Amino acid sequence: MTSKFWAKVTVAVAALYSGVVMADYQLNLTRGATRLTEDVYQLHNMMMWVITVIFCAVFGFMFYAIYKHRKSVGHKAANFHENTSVEIAWTVVPFFILIAMAVPATKTLLDVRDTTNPDITVKVTGYQWKWGYDYLKGEGEGVAFLANLSTPHEQIYGSEGKGENYLLETDRHMVVPVGKKIRILTTAADVIHAWYVPALGIKQDAIPGFVRDTWFRADKEGIFRGQCAELCGKDHGFMPIVVEVVSAEKYSGWVAETKKAIAAAADDPDKKWELADLNARGEKVYAANCAACHQANGQGIKGTFPALDGSKLVKGPKRGHIDIVLNGKSNTAMAAFGKQLSDTDIAALITYERNSWSNKAGEVIQPSDIKAARK
Repeated sequence: MTSKFWAKVTVAVAALYSGVVMADYQLNLTRGATRLTEDVYQLHNMMMWVITVIFCAVFGFMFYAIYKHRKSVGHKAANFHENTSVEIAWTVVPFFILIAMAVPATKTLLDVRDTTNPDITVKVTGYQWKWGYDYLKGEGEGVAFLANLSTPHEQIYGSEGKGENYLLETDRHMVVPVGKKIRILTTAADVIHAWYVPALGIKQDAIPGFVRDTWFRADKEGIFRGQCAELCGKDHGFMPIVVEVVSAEKYSGWVAETKKAIAAAADDPDKKWELADLNARGEKVYAANCAACHQANGQGIKGTFPALDGSKLVKGPKRGHIDIVLNGKSNTAMAAFGKQLSDTDIAALITYERNSWSNKAGEVIQPSDIKAARK
């Protein structure tokens, strides 16, 4: 073969093993941020060594026997049936190997399921396609918020660069203190989701009508990211999770600030709003909760999500419009926003939908209308 050929081979091999190609390549699991993830990591390593030794021993002996006793050097096939010693060995040895593997695996599994005596309990609710966080017990009790994808629309569908943490950033972070046991209660409001944060050793399904629990205790401060791990619908890939672990002092400060912000943002449901003000607020609520399905122009996606522009429902009696936003529609992707949004936000959303695009109702839906509809 010519030297030109070998030169091409050398270039091809160098390209395959270049830093660019190998940048995201790794052989082992990623180290986590909790003792439990470290236990899982060490358990994985132990299992790998055990199966590697078994693999080498079995195949090594097999290839040795094939080579050593091959017909070409004069060996003849043996004719035997029972060998008590061999049968005892291949029964007893695997038994002890399984016990050696089962003991640490069982201990780790029991630790994973031990949700007793938490310092803080947080209820995590999956919605299409965001997460709701309610702090139910411990410092922070009473804090509740929704966390939406915050990657700009232009990055997802446009020509902008992907940027750092593409599709893995939210507008609100779940904040917890370092070194505290955090119990997570998972459920869902529409379809099955899964709360998955690899660095914290958590993957728990969130199932409508059921409450499942898991826990973690972060050993270091930092921001840890995850995603919904179930195929929960069209925008499944737009449902990230961000957990921010901070010091006890910073956590106390975050709780105080968040409670103040919640109190300041609380609206009087009996306040009378002007059309322009509700429209402006409704546009933001629509962009955060509805535009993914019904599109920013209200045209929807043919055959999947109905158009709101010119819709008979939107242009019809307000009662029907309010009802579907509050309660959703069964057997469809239309979620119930009654538990997700405040009376004012729902009033603003419906007002915006009824007065945007070609829908020019000139009608104002007041928060008091939503309050009455809830009853």
